[in-house]
This record gives sequence, structure tokens and C-alpha cells, in this order.
Amino acid sequence: MSKSKLNEISNRDFFQEVYMVVEKIPYGKVTTYGAIAEACGIKSSARTVGWALNNAKETGLPCHRVVNRFGALTGKLHFGDPHLMKELLINEGIEFDKNDCVIMERYFWEPK
Repeated sequence: MSKSKLNEISNRDFFQEVYMVVEKIPYGKVTTYGAIAEACGIKSSARTVGWALNNAKETGLPCHRVVNRFGALTGKLHFGDPHLMKELLINEGIEFDKNDCVIMERYFWEPK
């Protein structure tokens, strides 16, 4: 089997693990790309988690509940409307600090 084919299979398996974690994020909570990567066994793959989520737009997964480690909405541009991600989080009762970041101490969910 070619190396590119192995990478494709490996990415697909990793993506499925990412999707299973994202599916479990509770309403009113957020987690981070890095926390998901660590829960999937590859702590250094936070960017790959973002890529997986970008490929999951039409799945119905609560991708809006995934933020960066500071609580910033770095994925907001992938929602079509740059305000939609924040609106969805606010509708779940999630609050933001003065820097427009989720208050992580209050709303972070650890996926382990």
C-alpha cells in the first residue's frame, strides 16, 4: 500500500475519533483543539483537529463548541457568517470576557 494511501486511512481514523469526542461536548460547554487531540492520543495534532472539523460542516456535530486554548473563536470563519459561532455559544449560555474569548475557567470541558 502506498504511503499516501496509508496517510489517508490514518487521517480518516483520526477524524472519526475527533468526531466522536466532539459529539460528546455537553451543551453549554466548550473544549479546545488541543484537548481533543490529546483525548485522541496525539497531543501535537491540534491543527489536524481543526482540519477535521472543517471537513465536518454538514455533520450536525457541535463544532461551534471547539475553541482555541485561550477561548478565542478561531474557527468562526468556517461557519459562513463570522458571528454565527459566537451567537450559537451565547444561545447556550456561554459568556465571553472583555477580549471576546470564552471564559474558559467556567465553560471548559475536559474530554478525557
